[in-house]
Amino acid sequence: MTIETRNGSWGKRVRAMGLAAVQGLALALVTLPGALLGFTLALVSIALVPIGVGLITTPWVLTGVRAFADWRRVLAAEWGGVRIPSAYRPAPKDANPWTRTFGMLRDPATWRDLRWLPVDMTAGFVTALLSAVLVLYPLEGLALAVGLWRPFQEVGGYWYGFVHVTDQVSALLAGALGVALLSLASLAPRALILHFRLTRVVLVAGQGELAERVRVLTETRKDAVDTSAAELRRIERDLHDGAQARLVAMGMDLGTIEMLLDKDPAQAKRLLAQARQSSADALTELRDLVRGIHPPVLAERGLGDAVRALALRMPVPTEVSVDLPDRADAPVESAAYFAVSEALTNAVKHSGADRIWIDLHHVREGAAMLRITVTDNGRGGAVIAAGSGLAGVERRLGTFDGVLAVSSPAGGPTMVTMEIPCA
Repeated sequence: MTIETRNGSWGKRVRAMGLAAVQGLALALVTLPGALLGFTLALVSIALVPIGVGLITTPWVLTGVRAFADWRRVLAAEWGGVRIPSAYRPAPKDANPWTRTFGMLRDPATWRDLRWLPVDMTAGFVTALLSAVLVLYPLEGLALAVGLWRPFQEVGGYWYGFVHVTDQVSALLAGALGVALLSLASLAPRALILHFRLTRVVLVAGQGELAERVRVLTETRKDAVDTSAAELRRIERDLHDGAQARLVAMGMDLGTIEMLLDKDPAQAKRLLAQARQSSADALTELRDLVRGIHPPVLAERGLGDAVRALALRMPVPTEVSVDLPDRADAPVESAAYFAVSEALTNAVKHSGADRIWIDLHHVREGAAMLRITVTDNGRGGAVIAAGSGLAGVERRLGTFDGVLAVSSPAGGPTMVTMEIPCA
């Protein structure tokens, strides 16, 4: 290795130590007040939720905490090469304060942020400050050795480590100690990386949350398989008991007609009319069966027009509002269509409503979501119970990481809200 190479390597190390010291000092100056302010405001705001004030303030405070955490994620990647993924659920900004507040409080990432803030204002502050101290404290000893000790002479001296600096001799001892401590300055970049790794440990989802996520995915996959199997059995049963039976009967009628053409033309004519009606009925049943599998209008014209067509067949006046600039993937549209169909069926059968409203629109804050609300002015009291139609809708949406929320106080109205992630 040449002298120039060694000098260049040493220069890079010095620059890295200096940069780590400056970055660590800046982090320490921001970490303590920022984390303390965010944690205090969050606790106070959440405590005020029961009296209503927190419903207004909590979303704003938690949004600020998320911004603070995301800023630290950016610094961790740029300054320390530590990647900390952000996994917040999208906050429904256009929802009412109650829905938005509790939507954010149900997000596990929110509670990870709130656990991180006390850690950041204690251990995080210490590790950030350590990267600055490892570089600046040895330089302080050298500064004392070259004369910085003199201003402290009038106040009885100055303690540097275990050296009491009162004159030039003790100042030189402080300088020697600073030189010894300077060997630890190379650890400053590592201390800064330690700070960011500590942040990642707290902010990243733990094994328990990942295990819960796997469990939910396993359950939703099982539900999807069971639903598909039940759908296949229904199709087989409908074909066997409906269209197939009519086609068999029509074949028998045609055989009888062949024998009666010469002997009894009038009877053959009547059987021909009956066979024609049977073929029409079989065709109608096949069309209904196909519509139950995947409506042609859904494939051809999209979810909005498919829901409008569904609303036209309702015995209750139904208004449809659609704001879907783009089409979602076919499986998402299919799941949304049948979820709306089930919600409408429940409203017609059980609510006693005389009017229904449907709203479909995209929510683009955060991850893109398809949001659907089905509202009726019926008697209310709808719940998501085992074996109910709404429980089936919840299982269907769960396959796509979708969620179902029901607001149905006694006396009505009932609002069923569905959200499905979509690209």
